[in-house]
Amino acid sequence: MSGESSAASPRAPRPGTQKASGTVTKKGERGTKEKPVTNLQLVGEEEPRNPEEYQCSGVLEIDFAELCTRSGYSDFPKVVLRPRPHPTFVPSASMSEKPTTLEEQRLLSGSCSINSLESKYVFFRPTIQVELEQEDPKTVKEVYIRGWKVEDRILGIFSKCLPALSQLQAINFWKVGLTDKTLTTFIALLPLCSPTLRKVSLEGNPLPEQSYHKLMGLDSMIAHLSLRNNNIDDHGAQLLGQALSTLHSCNKNLVSLNLGFNHIGDEGAGYIAQGLRLNRSLLWLSLAHNRIQDQGALKLAEVLRPFELTHTEVVERRRLLLEKGTQERVRSPTSSRHVDYKSDRDKNQAIGASSLALSDKTDKMPASKTPKSLGAKKKEKSGEVVKKEEKSGSGQSPTQGTPKKEDASKSGKGKGPAPEQKPVKGKGTKPGSKEKRSILLESELVAETTEMVNPLLEPVVHRDGKVFMPGNRVLLHLNLLRNRITEVGLEGFLATVQYQVQVSKSKAASKGPVGLLWLSLAKNYFPPQCAVHSLIQELMLPRDPVNKARPREEEAVAFAV
Repeated sequence: MSGESSAASPRAPRPGTQKASGTVTKKGERGTKEKPVTNLQLVGEEEPRNPEEYQCSGVLEIDFAELCTRSGYSDFPKVVLRPRPHPTFVPSASMSEKPTTLEEQRLLSGSCSINSLESKYVFFRPTIQVELEQEDPKTVKEVYIRGWKVEDRILGIFSKCLPALSQLQAINFWKVGLTDKTLTTFIALLPLCSPTLRKVSLEGNPLPEQSYHKLMGLDSMIAHLSLRNNNIDDHGAQLLGQALSTLHSCNKNLVSLNLGFNHIGDEGAGYIAQGLRLNRSLLWLSLAHNRIQDQGALKLAEVLRPFELTHTEVVERRRLLLEKGTQERVRSPTSSRHVDYKSDRDKNQAIGASSLALSDKTDKMPASKTPKSLGAKKKEKSGEVVKKEEKSGSGQSPTQGTPKKEDASKSGKGKGPAPEQKPVKGKGTKPGSKEKRSILLESELVAETTEMVNPLLEPVVHRDGKVFMPGNRVLLHLNLLRNRITEVGLEGFLATVQYQVQVSKSKAASKGPVGLLWLSLAKNYFPPQCAVHSLIQELMLPRDPVNKARPREEEAVAFAV
């Protein structure tokens, strides 16, 4: 019995029937408190609600860390300042004066090697580099992400913290593993950001579907777009050219486009040139380090000087002119050509009616009253009768209006000058509006008012039954460095530069687009001492604003000395 009791006593606490039942609530409470520490899956299930509840403060470092923590990230990139290139190290005299022993040299070399390794690891560690405003060190101006994959989850966090940056101006993604899906998510993020965001750089992110053109939609506010090193071929260039402009749509916000270091050939350059036909916002274009040959170069050069409109473009131009004419006719009466035409017609009818009334009055009235009727006829010409016709709507209003004026002049109560001043005001406003309308409508030179609406309404030249546009003179910078252009393609650009120089000289005093100011054709497939290339450089040198500024600086320095 003693053996059984001794054997049973150690067994009793093992099952824990009585003690466990007495302490089940305490252990249960303790277990629930320890569950979040041991089991991370519950945290992942409960936390997705928290990022939506978090209100961003506008400080990217704090917001990004908090949102990543609430989303379940244990190791996430840090927000750091963008490193600047350091000046070259020059040993000082004090360091050279102090000799070091072998042990000190070993320690110094060891510390340098350790620091260099650490700096290399730090360089490749995923970070979010930011550039801050000089006036406000806490305000983020630009965001740089390079060398690590940005997934949908990170973009979801960006969609919450980036819109809180009130002065964000640029986003730069370099080799972040974008896909067509994540690019769509990124494009949906852009409208949520501050209106100051005008620059986007997506370099080193080749996409299978090459859907970069979605960044250049009609509602896109991007002004500067860089798509270098994305393996863009002729198909991608076709999509980008259509995003620049088509017959019925045109991008009006993009100012600069960098397509360098891609695989664009002659066909792709033709698509880009097609997009430049009706685009009047792009000022800066780089196609450096591509595969463009003479055929593509000639298409680009052709669109920068007068080119022939196609049949569909001519039809669209006529439709736009008719539509503009109808819009002008339905405007307010003070500025409507239709009302001016109606008033002229009513004036002619009033003059005819007044002449008939005058002939009747000369037969019935004495000769002393005829001069006043003639004075009424003069007032009818001034436009007063037209206003009374519109009020009464009868053709006899001129004859009914003249006695009232005579009575007013006879009474002399001060009411007489008022009707006489009204025609003076009407006479001063109507001819002015008619003169402006005649300038803008009778000749089809409406480029200044409708240039940003549709370039098809620019002044054209009819020659040999064909319609020629003046060409794209808005593009100021074109870079074709390191392509495959020979002297044949250079001839096309020589004709373009000669035409633009001639136009700029003839219209030096007038305001408007001036054409190319900078053109790079170096490192192509022609000899270094090519005569055509030298002539192009001579013509472009006076147009380059950078070269114009250098002599002025030299003169200023010489004058100061």
